[in-house]
Amino acid sequence: MMRITLAILILVAVGGVTTFFAFSGRETSPAAEMALKAKSVYDFSVKDIDGKDVKLKSYKGKVLMIVNVASKCGYTPQYEGLETLYKKYQDKGFVVLGFPANNFQGQEPGTNEEIKSFCKLTYDVNFPMFAKISVKGEDQNPLYKFLTSKQTDPKFAGDITWNFNKFLIDRNGNIVARFASNDKPESEAVASAIEKALK
Repeated sequence: MMRITLAILILVAVGGVTTFFAFSGRETSPAAEMALKAKSVYDFSVKDIDGKDVKLKSYKGKVLMIVNVASKCGYTPQYEGLETLYKKYQDKGFVVLGFPANNFQGQEPGTNEEIKSFCKLTYDVNFPMFAKISVKGEDQNPLYKFLTSKQTDPKFAGDITWNFNKFLIDRNGNIVARFASNDKPESEAVASAIEKALK
């Protein structure tokens, strides 16, 4: 009888521990698993603004700036600065990657087609734009899970706080800098970090 009771107690304890890990915020979603297995941004595939699959390893050897963008934000004019950076450093191997997201007060409500049209007509954006994703929360895109997780990015980890957060990626796919929404693309700090990464 004691053995049966002990066995039941062990089963209950194991079940409790399993339940705890399932509901204690541990990252167990497919996006989290994919992000935690990744070694660099090159391990991810995303869809561009036209819905075509793009493997980020196609940018291997280039310096990247990954930015979550929005069309109806106070920082939306940063599109202009980002495009300026892209044109200035493109020949040296620098690329801006724009990821529209509607995570903050509905400031990116448009479809991919509408976003593409807005960017081209308003700011003449030529740098690569990607399909709208979620950059935080339960439906967070795996790439952004990788960029913000302490397990994969201990130095620059932390939730995306608003539109136009910027991650600078070196030629080997490593995150080397992160800039907040209010860090203007044309600022000396941003330009300096890009030039350092391009060397």
